[in-house]
Amino acid sequence: MGSIGEPSKAPPILDFSAFHSSDSEVRSNLIQHIRSACQDKGFFQLTNHGISPDLRNRVSSACKSFFALPLEEKLELDMKKNKYNRGYEKHGAQMLEPGTAPESIEGLYLGEDLPADHPRVLRGDHNCGPNLWPKSLGKDFEDVCTEYWNAMRSVAIDVMRALALGLGLEEGWFDEFTDSPVGTLRFIHYPPTPTTSEKERGIGAHRDFGCITLLMQDEVGGLQVLEPSTSEWLDVKPIPGAYVVNLGNLMMRWTNHKYTSDLHRVMNYSGRDRYSIPYFFTGNPKFMFDCIPGCEGGEGWKKPEKMMVRDFLKEQFDTSYARVKT
Repeated sequence: MGSIGEPSKAPPILDFSAFHSSDSEVRSNLIQHIRSACQDKGFFQLTNHGISPDLRNRVSSACKSFFALPLEEKLELDMKKNKYNRGYEKHGAQMLEPGTAPESIEGLYLGEDLPADHPRVLRGDHNCGPNLWPKSLGKDFEDVCTEYWNAMRSVAIDVMRALALGLGLEEGWFDEFTDSPVGTLRFIHYPPTPTTSEKERGIGAHRDFGCITLLMQDEVGGLQVLEPSTSEWLDVKPIPGAYVVNLGNLMMRWTNHKYTSDLHRVMNYSGRDRYSIPYFFTGNPKFMFDCIPGCEGGEGWKKPEKMMVRDFLKEQFDTSYARVKT
């Protein structure tokens, strides 16, 4: 299952079936490993998570089929043409690492398909709105994306329950936060990263913005996480069938940095196209958070003012996209 407290090691690979085990010792051991990983780098990999190989294969095929479309067709879904943060993100649209070139990726943002007159959309909740679907891929594409989004929401809620136990809380402590949550599904295509450029990245060094990310990566590799004690970049090697789980800035702030959101990047030197499908779970946008019980204290600590989830996320997102314009 991996060992606890080895900061020089890559993120551990954990068997999530233990979370549903009737054996309390097996379950407790998993929670301890998750807690340790969250305190170390905020990264771990999960196997036996409940997402079927069939669904994973179908959504992977959908991802590749989208990026195989002509650029003109993808640009019909340009996310800059709407205010919902949905649709196609063209190459070089974002810069996460200051001082580097814009990200060498293209992407597609999807989420719960909410109509424009839905209360969440009307009040401007981050990443809420109608999806933009590629017409030529038809209803099968829409159906598999929707099925996958719903499945990932269920896994994310289970992971949040495991995180609660690791923090010494009741398993359902995050239930209000995970009720009616926002989750963003992103298809990403990485062309090979030129080895001759010092500034070009697949994705530059960054921390995720939200609560937790569940990432399905392909076999190409290239994801790296920083080991802060040595400034070494560690490979997060693809494990067939596994999800990479990492914490975002929202969870780091909420735990008063007891759990961490670590820097990570993608350097695709493989010479091949790389595809990944992250699911960003940000919880209920109206939820107000400050500091989780038991995480208070520390040098110079002062209890933070309560902040609404949607306001925190908008602040994070606006900062990263503004870098491209400067």
